[in-house]
Amino acid sequence: MADVIAEAEASAAPINAPRPSDTLAGIDRDRLRNFATREAQHYGASRPKTQHALKRGSGDWLSRVPMHWMRDWPMPFPMVVDHAKGARLTDIDGVTLDDFCLGDTGSLFGHSPKAVTKAVRAQAKRGLTYMLPTQAALEAGQLLSKTFWPLQWQVAMTATDANRFAIRVARAVTGRPKVLVFDGAYHGTVDDVMVELAGEETRNREGLVGQVADLTLGAVAVPFNDLEAVRAALASGEVAAVLTEPVMTNCCMVLPEPGFLEALRDLCSTTGTLLIIDETHTLSSGLGGYAKTHGVMPDILVLGKAVAGGVPCAVWGLSDAVAMRYLAYDKSRASGHSGMGTTLSGNPVQFAALRANLAEVMTAEAYTRMEAGAARLEAGLGAAIARFGVPWHVVRVGARVEFICYATPLRNGAEAREAHCGPVERAMHLGLVNRGCLIAPFHNMMLVSPKTSQKQIDRLIGAFEDCLAEVLG
Repeated sequence: MADVIAEAEASAAPINAPRPSDTLAGIDRDRLRNFATREAQHYGASRPKTQHALKRGSGDWLSRVPMHWMRDWPMPFPMVVDHAKGARLTDIDGVTLDDFCLGDTGSLFGHSPKAVTKAVRAQAKRGLTYMLPTQAALEAGQLLSKTFWPLQWQVAMTATDANRFAIRVARAVTGRPKVLVFDGAYHGTVDDVMVELAGEETRNREGLVGQVADLTLGAVAVPFNDLEAVRAALASGEVAAVLTEPVMTNCCMVLPEPGFLEALRDLCSTTGTLLIIDETHTLSSGLGGYAKTHGVMPDILVLGKAVAGGVPCAVWGLSDAVAMRYLAYDKSRASGHSGMGTTLSGNPVQFAALRANLAEVMTAEAYTRMEAGAARLEAGLGAAIARFGVPWHVVRVGARVEFICYATPLRNGAEAREAHCGPVERAMHLGLVNRGCLIAPFHNMMLVSPKTSQKQIDRLIGAFEDCLAEVLG
């Protein structure tokens, strides 16, 4: 087969590694290995144009892809996309898939929403970047406060940038050096919070590239859902902010226990610690995000990915109290570069897309449709798991659904790492692709957009059942 397939087979070697048991997450290892091999062969045979294009045209990119995570998909080689619309994606071989990945949330409301593409096209004719606001920018700020919280907003290009800037503000106004994050959480590629727990000790995350600084000087990690660990960390008086997703995503999804977020809010208020809520992935939760729908007011709110309908854009907003403190600090600081902001952030194309998405796409009606579809998907996957008797479960947050190859719901990052079952997840992902359904390459995540039909949801449930039937015999 083509070189790209040979490379992929080498990278998939962990499936063949010796294991202490004959089963993995309730699946016989030999059956799983045979299933994965058949699915890889089928995938390769159905994409001759893609193989040719990759062999001819990818050599100028490091690791043969423009961005390193493009090689992290569980397929033998990546798809080369021709086009996507609504909740469907088509590659250059003409293979069309029901898309439940949706750009890992970036296209949560469907690919190329009509209102957003119209606004981008109109703005592109008037200029791509100015370093000055537009009328759409002013309207977008009002819409952000109406949709989420009445905050004082700033724009960024990515949620990584927005989180980085939020951390700087928190340290500036509190005079404290550290940020508390939850073990296993993800907030983009922000160096400041790339830490994890090793036992009870915070350490730099394993796998960081070229990392030389000791990140524990500015960050502390504690388990999610552990209020006593949070209380102990905040008692030091060193923590400027708690940075958290309301639901742990980008891992096997972990829900907050009842009362956890509310108690976290109270702890932050009592200790003078700012609460930064990163809703980048939990925009799926409902109109206004998870924190608003559950009544947990942040000091700083970060939004990214889908907020502008798929156009690169993120925003971060400060409560009035924090904004006043920051403006006072800003007046007093020495002149010089703040370390915040990038030249192309705040370009008029972002604002056009942001305004259009908030006003016409991210609506209550859209969320009603999304949640109904996701509930249907959750029920269908759960019924299949029960029928086949595998020790898995399904979890849903609004329009976001995951099947997890673990018997019980998860409480923290350590349990999420234990639940992660790479060989099974990779095989299931590839099996679903070959049956016409694309899910996210990580953690079995599926999104239901306003454009996703019941037929598409039922096809995914059927494909999931078919994959289980094959691996279980």
